[in-house]
Amino acid sequence: MAESTFLNRRTPPHIATLILLAGLSALTMNIFLPSLPGMAAWFGVPYALMQLSVALYLGLSAVLQVLIGPISDRYGRRRVLLWSLVLFLLATLGTLLAPNATVFLVFRMAQAVIAAGMVLSRAVVRDMVPDDAQAASMIGYVTMGMSIVPMIGPVIGGVLEEAIGWQANFGLLLVLGLATLWLTWADLGETATLRPVTLGAQMRLYPQLLRSQRFWGYALCAAFASGSFFAYLGGAPYVGTEVFGLTASGVGALFALTAVGYAAGNFVAGRFSVRIGMNRMVFFGSMVTLSGLGTLAVLTLSGVHSPFVFFGFTTFVGFGNGMTLPNANAGLLSIKPELAGTASGLGGAIMIGGGAALAAAAGALLGPGASELPLVLLMLASSVGALLSILWVMRRARALGLSA
Repeated sequence: MAESTFLNRRTPPHIATLILLAGLSALTMNIFLPSLPGMAAWFGVPYALMQLSVALYLGLSAVLQVLIGPISDRYGRRRVLLWSLVLFLLATLGTLLAPNATVFLVFRMAQAVIAAGMVLSRAVVRDMVPDDAQAASMIGYVTMGMSIVPMIGPVIGGVLEEAIGWQANFGLLLVLGLATLWLTWADLGETATLRPVTLGAQMRLYPQLLRSQRFWGYALCAAFASGSFFAYLGGAPYVGTEVFGLTASGVGALFALTAVGYAAGNFVAGRFSVRIGMNRMVFFGSMVTLSGLGTLAVLTLSGVHSPFVFFGFTTFVGFGNGMTLPNANAGLLSIKPELAGTASGLGGAIMIGGGAALAAAAGALLGPGASELPLVLLMLASSVGALLSILWVMRRARALGLSA
């Protein structure tokens, strides 16, 4: 693999380009969350309907990731990313011009095409770095930098919503999408080794991954770990505004606590994954998340109701996921390195699909008069699933004589 030269599209991309691609995907998911109650009022629809903009986006994102991976293995990372960014810009423009909630939700779902940035930034890392632990380390650094964007996104989104209106959030996504399209065109050289096989033949390679217990273990661990966060995305805006009476900007500011934890966890993953080992890092991250949510559940059941307690303890979710997800993703990519794009897409689909279900469940559980307790218990159950999944992987690795 040639050495990376910034703004040279004949060489692999600079890490900054991968961070921006993944960051735009994450920002699209969460910048408007503090605005959800205001958007429901604007369109004259119930909050539960507007909250579907999270669940539907995640659901379509899961479907697209099944296709994005094999397509990028066949036609290349660069071409798929450029076309995805163009379609994302058209969808974002549609959200700004939507005359009603139905049209908005259609274009909001179409924005899910930006999932290519998240999927293929990981696949590009795997293309560039063949060693499992080094790939986990680099993915950790990419997602640590990526987490800075969603960390400030809800803060900016809440301020923009109060100062200008919810449309300003999508206007910002349009500008950032244009900048990312230019940078990707100028910097991202092709990293995949293209194979002259049809898309159908690529899709038929899925059983090679689906028959692997270790692939399923890593994929389910990533799904359950991120599921705690996706449930939080689906329910925290309601908890912040309806349960604790916070403003949109206040909810946005407290959202940043989880992302601060995520950035710290990513740093730990990037710094220590090679030394500690991929599976053990996932295990430690899962334990951090479970411990934080377990404590929050006990406090909530004991009658402690405070926005600072609720949002503060979600820092453990961010920190644990920051350790878990880069290594779990590197693990599922390591099963069949020649199918890195396919594995990234399929693993991402399982992760995001589970997230969509949990986000929808969070919205359904938080009806009028509900407290934060149903959301806390849902997040806790998901974290238990993540821990059980990595224990399964470690047991399977020992049976195969691999590093646990």
